[in-house]
Amino acid sequence: MINYPNGKKNSNEKTINYANRGMSLEDDLNDTNKYYLQNDIAAVYKKPTPITIVNVEYKSRSTAKITEAYFQVPSTTDYNGVYKGKYLDFEAKETKSKTSLVLSIFHPHQLQHLERVVRYGGIGFTIIRFKEYDETYFVKAEVLLNKINSSDKKSIPYNWFKENGILIPYRYQKKVDYLKVIDEYILEEQQ
Repeated sequence: MINYPNGKKNSNEKTINYANRGMSLEDDLNDTNKYYLQNDIAAVYKKPTPITIVNVEYKSRSTAKITEAYFQVPSTTDYNGVYKGKYLDFEAKETKSKTSLVLSIFHPHQLQHLERVVRYGGIGFTIIRFKEYDETYFVKAEVLLNKINSSDKKSIPYNWFKENGILIPYRYQKKVDYLKVIDEYILEEQQ
């Protein structure tokens, strides 16, 4: 901060605005994946949600507008890609709850897909954000699936994520730097 003799203040320091931080886990992941790709670190992409187009307003090719469409049931998870020769596949979920993550936000086919990814040698995981705490956790698919399969509860307590997940700190450029956790995962695998 510079204080001028005339009483004016000027600052050349860049301030980071955290006001919109955590607005959307998906946005943060997309920004992180863009950073990974632009810096030749990894190629991880958001899978588009499949839709069935029913009606298109076609005045001209450049102004074609979809006027009616329906979401198809997605067949897999949110993101997939490759990092250091390893196939990555993961689902991202966020909750406003302070106490738990309701399991109904996972579709059965998503859990089955993650189980297959792990069985076939890929790295499957979930990224879970508790918006009220502004905390994002990495959870290996095997750990989450074991928890779900060994319990008849309809939710997983917040404390379980604190104990069994890995907290991913928020960073400026790599907002959800999950590859730092993947590096540890790969090291464990090699030992």
